[in-house]
Amino acid sequence: MPPVDFAPTARCQDFAERLTAFMDEHVYPAEPVFARQVRESGDPHLHAPILEELKEEARRRGLWNLFHPDPEYGPGLTYAEYAPLAEITGRSAAIAPEAVNCSAPDTGNMEVLTQFGTDEQKDAWLRPLLDGEIRSAFAMTEPDVASSDARNIQLRIERDGDEYVLNGRKWWISGAMRERCRIFIVMGKTDPDGPAYKQQSMVLVPRDTPGVTVMRNLPVFGYTDNEGHAEIDFTDVRVPASNLIAGEGDGFMIAQARLGPGRIHHCMRTIGAAERALEMLCRRAAARETFGAPVATRSNIIDWVAEARIDLEMIRLLTLKTAWLIDTVGNKHARTEIAAIKVAAPNLALKIIDRAMQVHGGGGMSDDFPLAAMYAHIRTLRFADGPDEVHKMSIARQEFRRHLDSATT
Repeated sequence: MPPVDFAPTARCQDFAERLTAFMDEHVYPAEPVFARQVRESGDPHLHAPILEELKEEARRRGLWNLFHPDPEYGPGLTYAEYAPLAEITGRSAAIAPEAVNCSAPDTGNMEVLTQFGTDEQKDAWLRPLLDGEIRSAFAMTEPDVASSDARNIQLRIERDGDEYVLNGRKWWISGAMRERCRIFIVMGKTDPDGPAYKQQSMVLVPRDTPGVTVMRNLPVFGYTDNEGHAEIDFTDVRVPASNLIAGEGDGFMIAQARLGPGRIHHCMRTIGAAERALEMLCRRAAARETFGAPVATRSNIIDWVAEARIDLEMIRLLTLKTAWLIDTVGNKHARTEIAAIKVAAPNLALKIIDRAMQVHGGGGMSDDFPLAAMYAHIRTLRFADGPDEVHKMSIARQEFRRHLDSATT
């Protein structure tokens, strides 16, 4: 195994500088425009016109599909090279990832189609996603079972001649409320009586397929995200058998391949959000006075700032190590680190954002500042791609196995 080296490559540094300039010159100024366009339209899930302007500018600057490791579809960056770029976009999570075509859940879905899709599936769905013409969703979580254990998933996918028939219900399907979301990757059971991890399969379901009903949007702490989190009913939904991804029984394997790299993306964007919150905390504390002295001079605020910097450096290094492991030894051998960052990054970011809100006083809870919405969004990451408890169980299991194995040798 090569030595660990977290120094950014020349290519990474070049992209980081160009991406930072794009954020400063276009993305941050577009934030109020985006909010106004959505608000004035009356549609909280509007694909705001400003997004298309940002996407055009990003493509002009060569800042497109940065996440994709395959040079056929993007710049071919490693995960370690992409991680700092994801952090930069996380500073404006509502619009920056989509502006450079690096939004979840599209990134994971594009990687699934790249790795497991047929030529026909790639032509129909991967190419429009890579070009930013459509959006997609990943339908895994269900309302009637504890979906943190994927073996519980109940949606049925049954073969009927040259078709698959789907019946069941999904919820918290991020991105599905957007009109531009045209395709769902749906996970369900094709063989309920088979081995535990071979029961599930994944199929492609176009949004306009008869029997697909988007029931409602699910707000988070009262916030209606622009991308939306949908509850979707599938009743006698028929799709061609050719819409199966990989083979029957491969659903769990595909999910594991998809979720590992996706957690890198989530965690680095989360670090970017926390960095912005810390910056806001410092500026606010320096600008406000209480009892005759700047808030920044108070000992508890000094502690908060120092602790935030320590926490951010720790989770950044752990995330970079995880990205490096995925690059060098693959997802399977980075399981513990992937689980660890998925627990650590949202929890530490939430602490920093919460303290930034406190320093902002009542304003911190309002929409005059991005902190409250930022907190609501990142709180969901303690569930998305697996809840904290499942990741901790995985870490502990690996730890016990390591120590028990060594005790018997």
